[in-house]
Amino acid sequence: MDILSNLKYAEGSRKQKKRIGRGEGTGRGGTSTKGMNGQKSRSGYKQRAWFEGGQMPLQRRVPKRGFTNIFKVHFTAVNVQRLQKLADENKLEDGVVNATVLYKNGLLSKATAPYKVLGTGELSVKLSVEAHAFSASAKEKIESAGGTLKEIKD
Repeated sequence: MDILSNLKYAEGSRKQKKRIGRGEGTGRGGTSTKGMNGQKSRSGYKQRAWFEGGQMPLQRRVPKRGFTNIFKVHFTAVNVQRLQKLADENKLEDGVVNATVLYKNGLLSKATAPYKVLGTGELSVKLSVEAHAFSASAKEKIESAGGTLKEIKD
């Protein structure tokens, strides 16, 4: 009969930790499995993730070209047809479309992310839309449906 106090791990299922630097008798003493000489055998040695053993590193081999504008604003695109779909599913309160409404309905990954309304699709509902930017076709479609536009300035 197995009692909890008599339970043991299966034979061979548990491995002992490799203890290095604990004397010659262990077979892992002396150089502690690090070999004889060189940088890797010294104490405190750490190999950096990008180190390639003295070979010219990738970030120095690859040619550098062009210019990256670190101040560029990346807009999230929101199409007019998505706004129509929200209106059809009664997910808009009083026909107001803003960042929090779009975030709650999964159209924005962040409530603070800048977004631009684009004109793909049709709009037949009167909406009050707030956005950081509008395309010309989106402005035309929202205004022709009787809606209003408000551009957010940061």
